[in-house]
Amino acid sequence: MDTSTTTSEPAQALRSPRLRVESEAVTAASLAAVGAGLVAIVTIADRTVPLWGGWSAGAVAALSTLVVGIVVAYVAYWRARARPGQEWRRSIRPWKFVLDATTVALVHAFLAAIFTASVFVVLQRSFEGLEVDVIIGTITVGAAAAATGYLVFLSASEITTRRMATLLVAFIALSTLASIAAVEDEHWWEYHFSQLGTSGDFSAWMFNTTLIVGGFFATTFTLYLHRDLDVLVERGILVHRWTPRLFSVAFVVLGIMLAGVGLFPLDVNAALHNGCAAGMAAAFAVMVLGSPYFLAGLPKRFIAMCLATFAVLIGGFLLFSPIGYYNLTAFELVAFAVIFSWITVFIRFIDAIAAPAEIAAPTEIAAPTEAVADPGGR
Repeated sequence: MDTSTTTSEPAQALRSPRLRVESEAVTAASLAAVGAGLVAIVTIADRTVPLWGGWSAGAVAALSTLVVGIVVAYVAYWRARARPGQEWRRSIRPWKFVLDATTVALVHAFLAAIFTASVFVVLQRSFEGLEVDVIIGTITVGAAAAATGYLVFLSASEITTRRMATLLVAFIALSTLASIAAVEDEHWWEYHFSQLGTSGDFSAWMFNTTLIVGGFFATTFTLYLHRDLDVLVERGILVHRWTPRLFSVAFVVLGIMLAGVGLFPLDVNAALHNGCAAGMAAAFAVMVLGSPYFLAGLPKRFIAMCLATFAVLIGGFLLFSPIGYYNLTAFELVAFAVIFSWITVFIRFIDAIAAPAEIAAPTEIAAPTEAVADPGGR
């Protein structure tokens, strides 16, 4: 038995990239807990505060997780460039890398803050009238920050095309629901979806910020999408060599238009707001309707799904006009859900097809070794 090989395996395991990421995530969680705990001690001091409502333990925790999410995601995304399989990110232009890191950090931070606030709201309603002192307040704030630091570091360190798509949809969905829950106008839905961004309150700020950050995030994962589509072209799956660039441009346009909808609320500039919304719809229509030609070479079931998606959109519009089954807000919600559902399926589908090329390579190399070993064993 080769004892040198056996004794080296534990040492190699302790130096594995995955374990290094876990260790750094624990470090990030510890530092986040200490920093947020100090903030809680200073802000709560010698008084008692509610779990949620006004200046509360929940408010301190939400703000802390927002800051922790941004800082930790930046650090994790930067360090992930050295991980196996992520070396290609070193060739990205500096301004693109900064934009990517910023959008990744903001999405993680907003998700962490929204989730933290939601938990404290539920706790406050579950324990009506409860107030906590500086000790309990510091513990809860520190725990929220530690969980955020750990989970965000792991997520930002393992960014892939599939994870980017999932984060985008989760961010858009949760932030929009939070905006709806916080809106002061109870009858906003009687007008249109964009009404959420016109009230001038916290709900409007959250809704518009969600669209802006979501738009930039959509442009961010075009780097990953372009890379995956290039793999399919190199493997001869996609027919047209220009498909990666076409879809990258289409997603950039869609992201910019989505951000424009938030940058120009309906009550600020209706022309620009509607123009950006129309541009987003046009970019989506080009990708979906052009999929039989642009994505020639992909399985027919995926092409059929693209066409079915557009058919659902048409059906949803007909239910709004001329049938009049529901109002404009309902149709916009349906269209929103359909568009981002298609984006998720599209990204995950491309990622699933591109992934086996990287997994199959070691098996092909190992095959000759088995063939050579066989004669010796007879």
